Amino acid sequence: MNKVQSKFTRPKGMDHESSSNLYVANCGPAVGISFDNIESVFSTFGKVIGVHAADETGTRVIVCFHEILGGDSLPVCLSASELAIPGIYLVHEFITLKEEKELLAEVDARPWKRLSKRKVQHYGYEFLYETRNVDSKQFLGELPSFVSHILKKIMSFPGLDDDRSKQVDQLTVNEYPSGVGLSPHIDTHSAFDELIFSLSLAGPCIMEFRRYPQGTFTAIGNNPQQLSNFTRKAIFLPPRSMLLISGEGRYAWHHYIPHHKVDTVGGHVVRRSSRRVSFTFRKVRKGPCCCEYKQYCDSQKNAIRAMFATENTKQRRAGHIITCNT
Repeated sequence: MNKVQSKFTRPKGMDHESSSNLYVANCGPAVGISFDNIESVFSTFGKVIGVHAADETGTRVIVCFHEILGGDSLPVCLSASELAIPGIYLVHEFITLKEEKELLAEVDARPWKRLSKRKVQHYGYEFLYETRNVDSKQFLGELPSFVSHILKKIMSFPGLDDDRSKQVDQLTVNEYPSGVGLSPHIDTHSAFDELIFSLSLAGPCIMEFRRYPQGTFTAIGNNPQQLSNFTRKAIFLPPRSMLLISGEGRYAWHHYIPHHKVDTVGGHVVRRSSRRVSFTFRKVRKGPCCCEYKQYCDSQKNAIRAMFATENTKQRRAGHIITCNT
């Protein structure tokens, strides 16, 4: 493996072309990651033919693959029916251009909370990123009046018959700068009810869905990116579209927004806008989740652990010990 220092530049006019060379920051000997380790990790994505220092800091590298990255790009669906994941629905032009501008003006007139790569606002209940949950006892107040017409439209969302299930009480507004995405995750089962509505504003994106092997519990405690055996599907979310994630799609599929500035949709290059804003509407769950997807459910996983802990205590007192391999 070639580990000499080397400088790479992209030829002029090739800014949006695919490349077999991948620039990786916060990675290298200066942060305790050897070139051999880097090669081992990235070889899961393709044959690595070289790892080079990108500069003199020891914290940035260029990983060179045998083939151009993205050569087997994931097909991007334009509709939920094409995506074919149970519980996923997409409505284009859910709001008008005028309504979109009004919603953006409303949130831009209010204070944002800064995270590491994006900004957020919370209404109803604050989402706690450290625990990926909410404190249901800390009610922030009713959802703002500027989304009242959105809530009415949600009540008439196609394919859903139970109006009570569509009542939401929590809103998270995210602002993503160009190139910033979202790590793969399942919204915590114990935090929110089944229906999750996501309205895209200002710019488009591709959302990828990943289904990990049956029996692999990845909802809490594990990093899904460490697993390579999974099913992938992707859908294009244009501005003003409303995405509903429910059922199997909500409980068993991770959703993920790749960190790209440029996406390829149907053979066409789609550049992301300078910002994308999403309004995510959810209902805070008041009790444990009892869904059928137990291997992804933190409520049921925790219940199993508690049951074994109680049984272990009883067995210890009786002079016997049992183990829980969950």
